Amino acid sequence: MNISCTLLDWYKENKRMLPWRETTDAYTIWVSEIILQQTRVAQGMAYFYRFTQAFPTVQHLAQATETEVLRLWQGLGYYSRARNMHKTAQIVAEQFGGVFPSDYPTLLSLPGIGAYTAAAIASFASHAPYAVVDGNVYRVLARIFGIDTPIDSTTGKKLFNQLAQEQLDQTAPATYNQAMMDFGAIQCTPQSPSCEDCPFAEQCIAYRTHQTDILPIKSKKTAQRKRFFWYLDIWNDHYTYLQQRTQKDIWQGLYEPMLIEEPLSELELLQHPTVAALKGDIVHISPTYKHVLSHQIIEARFVKIHLTQENDLLQAMQKISDTELSKYPVSRLIERYRATQAPAL
Repeated sequence: MNISCTLLDWYKENKRMLPWRETTDAYTIWVSEIILQQTRVAQGMAYFYRFTQAFPTVQHLAQATETEVLRLWQGLGYYSRARNMHKTAQIVAEQFGGVFPSDYPTLLSLPGIGAYTAAAIASFASHAPYAVVDGNVYRVLARIFGIDTPIDSTTGKKLFNQLAQEQLDQTAPATYNQAMMDFGAIQCTPQSPSCEDCPFAEQCIAYRTHQTDILPIKSKKTAQRKRFFWYLDIWNDHYTYLQQRTQKDIWQGLYEPMLIEEPLSELELLQHPTVAALKGDIVHISPTYKHVLSHQIIEARFVKIHLTQENDLLQAMQKISDTELSKYPVSRLIERYRATQAPAL
């Protein structure tokens, strides 16, 4: 069974009009693909416009600072993707004369570009015959063909990649890939797919055997680590103090207040040597903010402190005016806290 003809007919009637589909520019397509990984189109659209407006060419992105890139990325999460974008832009500017490549092997050699992204760029920019395989594709193929091999297994990845390539319309790979992605996003959705009016209803094994809520199968469950953050939100008149996360951990390159990462009670926190040494007035202790990441669950609280005098503990931190605060990229967790604080952090 080959699904390409039926899929392309469906696409003619249902395709989404998206700005990155109106171009064959590899750079623009790359920006859209990286932003849309793990991000819904509705959320990613605004980021795409902001990013391409700030960095209309790969040279503009290469010349930007990492802080500028992270600031525009703020809120999307997975900040390693933004850092890899910056590295890739610099490589393209230096080694490829500022011309973003569109051939599959070269794309795979660049930071942050895996098989899916390389296939998408190669097919959309130069109509190369590479099938994209992402969550939408896994789901569509698993359901239509009734495949119960786990998609996160080595065998499953090989099987789905081979099947996706076999189904690819070699004469119109870009259109086929876009059709497959839209079909998974619109028709064959993760929950409550529109099976009754699906063009594959008669062939779809998952629909015929009542397995649409089971397929595709994922075998591995990601263990989540629990972490406890106490942020010291320190102010001196209209200035606050931030530090940059430089270690290879979550939010690398982003800014944050002074952090005590320990599972302390409120009383234990107030007795902590760092808090005692700050010489300031505690004006507010926030409730707990729960922040869930793919591999971690963070429970954070913020202690707002007004200094009564300068402190040597803050020498390694950056003193920032409240009018300059928006220039520094921060995590979504800190954004949420700031939203409750008026007029400043």
